Amino acid sequence: MFPSMSLAQEIGLAVLAVAVLVWVVGLGHMLWDSRFHHPEPGAYEGLPVIPSQRTAATHPMESVELTEAEERAFAGLIRTIALN
Repeated sequence: MFPSMSLAQEIGLAVLAVAVLVWVVGLGHMLWDSRFHHPEPGAYEGLPVIPSQRTAATHPMESVELTEAEERAFAGLIRTIALN
């Protein structure tokens, strides 16, 4: 191809040219697809950043009824915590 280049250099140049061509075609395809495929707002199906808060009414196993003695003990425990 080029008289001043060795065969290894010509092969390297051909591989580089093919890599550039594939990159340009891939970039063009990506940009072309992004022009026509706009996701609808609210169509994101990933994990939420902050999980939603659960209330005691969501599941009966998430609430516990305390006896009077347990409520008094809990109130005493709360009073011992120093509030800053």
